[in-house]
Amino acid sequence: MGKILYGDAGTEIIFDDRDMAHLQLVIGAKLRRRESFFFTWKEDPSVGEGRASIWIDAAIPMYFKYYGSKAPTINRDWLELLTLSANSAQGMQFMSEPQGAPDVPKLKV
Repeated sequence: MGKILYGDAGTEIIFDDRDMAHLQLVIGAKLRRRESFFFTWKEDPSVGEGRASIWIDAAIPMYFKYYGSKAPTINRDWLELLTLSANSAQGMQFMSEPQGAPDVPKLKV
C-alpha cells in the first residue's frame, strides 16, 4: 500500500501501489498541461466507507510514497478510463482496474 501526501497539512490518501502508479500518471499529465480538477474516491471501510474529494492543482504539493520497490506494469485501458474521467466536468473518479485488459511493458513511475 502506498500513500499520496496531499497539501501542506500532509493529508494521507492510501492506495495500492499499482492503483497509485496509474493515478500518478494521469495526475501528472493533467498538471503538466496546467489543468486543475477534482479527484474523488470511495473511502476504505476502515475509515467509514464514505466518499472523499480533493482539488488537484499545481500549486498544491503532492508526494507519492510507494511501499514496493518494483514499478508495476501499466494498463493502457485503465489509464484511458481514468483520463477520460479526469477530463469530465465531475473530475476524476477513481475506478477499479478493468479486467482482461493487456498491460504494457513496465514504465518507471
